[in-house]
Amino acid sequence: MKRVAVAMSGGVDSSVAAALLTQQGYSVFGLMLRLWNEPGAETENRCCTPDDMALARRVAAQIGIPFYALDARQLFYDTVVRNLLDGYTQNTTPNPCLVCNRHLRWGFLLQHALSLGAEALATGHYARLQTDENEQVHLLRAVDCRKDQSYVLHLLNQEQLRHTLLPLGEYTKPQVRQIARQMGLPVSERPDSQDLCFLGQSDLHSFLLRHAPTTANPGPILDRRGSCLGEHRGLAFYTIGQRKGLGIAAPQPLYVLAKDPLQNALIVGPQDELGQSELLACQANWISGQPPQAPFRAQVKIRYKASEAWGQVTPEPGGCFRVQFEHALRDITPGQAAVIFDGEACLGGGIISG
Repeated sequence: MKRVAVAMSGGVDSSVAAALLTQQGYSVFGLMLRLWNEPGAETENRCCTPDDMALARRVAAQIGIPFYALDARQLFYDTVVRNLLDGYTQNTTPNPCLVCNRHLRWGFLLQHALSLGAEALATGHYARLQTDENEQVHLLRAVDCRKDQSYVLHLLNQEQLRHTLLPLGEYTKPQVRQIARQMGLPVSERPDSQDLCFLGQSDLHSFLLRHAPTTANPGPILDRRGSCLGEHRGLAFYTIGQRKGLGIAAPQPLYVLAKDPLQNALIVGPQDELGQSELLACQANWISGQPPQAPFRAQVKIRYKASEAWGQVTPEPGGCFRVQFEHALRDITPGQAAVIFDGEACLGGGIISG
């Protein structure tokens, strides 16, 4: 029987993943990461509070598996939190979940799992893996398209994928909750976790003001002609495509079109000026391990919750690729990931730089 470590969080998905693998005959043990919180807010992290830890231990005991907690607080701060703060300071909009998956789950946690004798790390992500006759592992969308998380797994390499199990890829979320009820797991009705778990009860803007006060650097709000329409609170507090909260009066709705860090200016305009048809992404990871040798047509997601859009993907030197979309998209945002799909298969992706 294969020995498997399950990344547990006290939520329904990771709990059912552990229970299913146990039923299937694997030798399972649970691992949970203790992550960084702001001092004095240790009970507010949305994915690893003391209550979460206690629930995970309770589930592990109920299904009869060992459970271990790992202290990753400093690593989490140095990688995930610092990446977020640096990104907003540099006027990008980073996705901390991607950084966490790369450095915490499939870095720190996977290495600990292997050192404890596991052959694979399992998680509660909704995605599927398929190994072909050449031992190449393919990352596929989940059966439940509404919960599919292949977008946030696009950065895994072949070595990591060979040591990964995704037990929930063939299930829908309602089915997972029903399995938890049938097993009598105490987490069956727990709400889904949210992004930016370390914010706790705070909001992003308040967090940035406390930890990166230089982001609160007011500047002009300009239209495309350079006319000043008002003043912004700091470029970090606005996103491309945003309409509400600009604090300016105009005869028609205005949207954030771009950020100009050289002028510290927020560029706004009407909806018909919003959008672009091309992006450049770098830090590319290709699931196959090899970058494509020629341009190809594919579907691309520019945010986790965005719909796929057709475009021409052209590999470029330096681990980058360019996408020319067939129709302009309104919210291409530097710092987010552009992830490429060919039907059900996730081919890889990169971080949008422009």
